[in-house]
Amino acid sequence: MTHNNHQTPKMDRQGYAEQLLEHYEFPRHYGKLANPDIVARGENPGCGDEITIYLTVAEGGVVEQVQFEGQGCTISLGAASLLMEMVQGKTLAQIQALDYNHLVDRLGRDVVLTRVRCATLGLKTLKDAVRKYYARQVQPSS
Repeated sequence: MTHNNHQTPKMDRQGYAEQLLEHYEFPRHYGKLANPDIVARGENPGCGDEITIYLTVAEGGVVEQVQFEGQGCTISLGAASLLMEMVQGKTLAQIQALDYNHLVDRLGRDVVLTRVRCATLGLKTLKDAVRKYYARQVQPSS
């Protein structure tokens, strides 16, 4: 199946569910980075999901490496894995511009509709990491 970076392959509900489960069982970009530029932690207290994102940034604000670890439901961890694949090699500006609805569509709206907070925890945490990175650039720590 061929598609460009701006289009998402259309799947049926079962396809989206299988994609999410596969990312949960075999997460991409999972584990702690040795020397990250930024570490951000997010949680969804309602169901106990926790995600930590590690990010290294190269010249021009390009995401050199992005990893995550955490615990939680299939949706939160599967979505985080898919998200890490989506943003590897993107710029921080592209991450800031990512729309929550785009992620939900990519995950399968029917599959995650009742659990949107779980599905978007990784993106919320990633955006927090980008904000922390920019804040550090403006005000270096002493």
